[in-house]
Amino acid sequence: MRDATLRDVAELAGVSPRTVSNVVNGYAHVTAATREKVERAIAELGYRPNVLARNLANGRSGQIAVVVPYLDTPYFAELLQAIIPAARKSGYNVLIDQTDGDRQHEGELIRRGSRGFLFDGMIISPLGLSQEDLSVRDPSLPLVVLGERVCDGTFDHIGIDDVAASQDAVSHLLSLGRKRIAAIGDQPYATGEAAQLRTRGFRNAHAAAGLPIDESLIIRTPRFNRADGATAMAALLDRDDPPDAVFCYSDLVASGAIHTVLERGLRVPEDIAIIGYDDIEDGRYSNPTISTISPDKTAIAQLAVERLIMRISSPQPVAGVELLADHRLIPRQSTLGRGQV
Repeated sequence: MRDATLRDVAELAGVSPRTVSNVVNGYAHVTAATREKVERAIAELGYRPNVLARNLANGRSGQIAVVVPYLDTPYFAELLQAIIPAARKSGYNVLIDQTDGDRQHEGELIRRGSRGFLFDGMIISPLGLSQEDLSVRDPSLPLVVLGERVCDGTFDHIGIDDVAASQDAVSHLLSLGRKRIAAIGDQPYATGEAAQLRTRGFRNAHAAAGLPIDESLIIRTPRFNRADGATAMAALLDRDDPPDAVFCYSDLVASGAIHTVLERGLRVPEDIAIIGYDDIEDGRYSNPTISTISPDKTAIAQLAVERLIMRISSPQPVAGVELLADHRLIPRQSTLGRGQV
């Protein structure tokens, strides 16, 4: 049995094929009675619109690209889980690319743009590109940038206030009476914007409390993963004056740091309180559970998809905007102890 066609629907409903097309595409200038007849015919025949043909007629692919550094990083996996249904609800499929933070690959993607690939626009969380690199791109590419960047007026940037969020995390440690707080994750180079903002929040919290900072307690890491946290924590514990608390720039870093502390026979948080960042699912079920900063990933995903589709649909260039999603502090066992949560 052949599939129902648009013409079959038109004949059953007693309308023209163009009217059926108007209903399928959601055009407003169709009367309610006509729309009801067409929808009833569509349901009776089991008609499925040819989305590919419709997109090609509009000069679009019906697909958007989402580009992240690492698929094995829980934060990005959870963010994708929020982006994909938001895009699907708006009629778009999602193509996913992992860049491994490679500057050349990320640069090629934004320079070739949608005309060089089979997608209509891009959401990217760049790791290898500096702020300056982002300005060298295909100006016709509808682009939304995630993470710790600054909008140059031609693309949208969506993130959270990393400085304020980091200050909240460190202020939480200070409120518990901790005095020697370390930071694990600093990256003082061109592509380390996220780490630099978190370091700024670390400094702001100390300044607000009127406390000096021991610069030797700010530890650099190449990435925000477990191994980085474990290695940095080992170096801190080998000191004659180890910290009594640690602000980790991701929950993965915090997980690695906790592993090392426990391996040394110390207690979390009794001996060393530890807070992370990202609120990944692993942190809610670890032992101890990890105190963290929770970005509103659902809001970030929704804003990113909405802004990208608006850019794709607009016949005129759209000015770039900076949009901030909410964040919240979630204290758990790694700072409060098991009896307090």
